[in-house]
Amino acid sequence: MKKPDEGYIKFNLNWKQKSFEFSDQYFLYINSFRQKLFEISLIGAYSNGIGFGNLSIRNKLNSFIISGSATGNFAQLYEEHYALVQEFNIIKNSISCLGLTKASSESLSHAAIYESNVNINAVIHIHHKGMWKKHLNDLPTTSKNAEFGTPEIALEIQKLANKKSGIIIMGGHPEGIISYGKTLNEALEILLKYL
Repeated sequence: MKKPDEGYIKFNLNWKQKSFEFSDQYFLYINSFRQKLFEISLIGAYSNGIGFGNLSIRNKLNSFIISGSATGNFAQLYEEHYALVQEFNIIKNSISCLGLTKASSESLSHAAIYESNVNINAVIHIHHKGMWKKHLNDLPTTSKNAEFGTPEIALEIQKLANKKSGIIIMGGHPEGIISYGKTLNEALEILLKYL
């Protein structure tokens, strides 16, 4: 059973509710991978309606486009279902974003990876109970005391995301797994390797 706060934004959010410059090329790229992840149930929603999973691509040095909060329920996403994270501060637990939807509740986790390594251009966060249980403490794993959407888990992730690509099991976020790489294809291939 999911915790009552699962899927909810825990950071301080500065959200400007307006569209951002989102090229067709970027949209088609990120959305095609989101569709694949949805079709194989690595992004989706639980029976109680709470959505899970998200993905992002780097836009500029410390800026990225991410699927929006509570979009796991949707079989198909459109431009308005994505947000542009313009600024973030892990220590202050804050995100500034632009878009017609709020940035994902996992935005700080994505931010931590982008900030830790300039070679990373794509991050995927999924839920998979079997994979999580199998690889907990076997693959790089965050502390079980660090909950999703908090500065604590973002700092843990930042310490572990020191390669050009990889996978992280979220110890304090049951079922939560993050993969990252130079491209979304690389990040997805890493997930499928361990799936």
